[in-house]
Amino acid sequence: MRIFALLPLAGLLAFLASSSIQAQSGSFQIAQHGHAVGTALFRFTATPHGYGSTSLVRVAMQGLDYDLSKTEELSSANQLKHVQLSATVNGSAVTVVGAPDSAQILLNISADGRSSTTRLASHANAVFLPDFDPGALETLLALAVARNNRDLWVILPKNKGSIEPVQLATYPDQQGTLNSKPVTVHHLIVTIANAKTDLFSGPDNQLLQAELPQEGFALIRKGFVLKPPAKPLVPAE
Repeated sequence: MRIFALLPLAGLLAFLASSSIQAQSGSFQIAQHGHAVGTALFRFTATPHGYGSTSLVRVAMQGLDYDLSKTEELSSANQLKHVQLSATVNGSAVTVVGAPDSAQILLNISADGRSSTTRLASHANAVFLPDFDPGALETLLALAVARNNRDLWVILPKNKGSIEPVQLATYPDQQGTLNSKPVTVHHLIVTIANAKTDLFSGPDNQLLQAELPQEGFALIRKGFVLKPPAKPLVPAE
């Protein structure tokens, strides 16, 4: 959750004047089957009308050479205003520019030397979700709290692009450590297009870990260790 979104106007102006506290950020290791294969980071900065965000991802392993840079403008309610993505996947360049356009979401995509324009159904609570992007998952967590886990969507910038509904299931809290200090860990399972992602977040709703639908991949915040459950988990009632 964007904690600084709750500040009154006077506090927000003072907040913006202080560069030491005007941003939220996170650094992550990308692992596959427990072996480090890359890194990812995000940074959110308060603006007079919402947030600016950046994400950087790097994966280097056999069969996958992946670089991603994403910049976004979000409203104060974490809703998408504009996004620009640049990526290379195994040597192929991809760029995507997206923004709400009237009653639709407009995506301009360039990949493999071809350009296309896709118009998607507009949903206010839609998160632009590239692969391995912790910033997008952080935004999804913030929207989930604000929307009580309902009416959430993701924009998937693959092929010609698509928009998919999000289903969230809440599981019992777990425990872990963050920078060697005990922390209560919230557990959600996110289902998107029949693929499941386990999200683990801290008391302030910050993303701590994500078990991704791709085979064996995980995003793990640096300094975080999740204690494994003692028994199989069941959804919380």
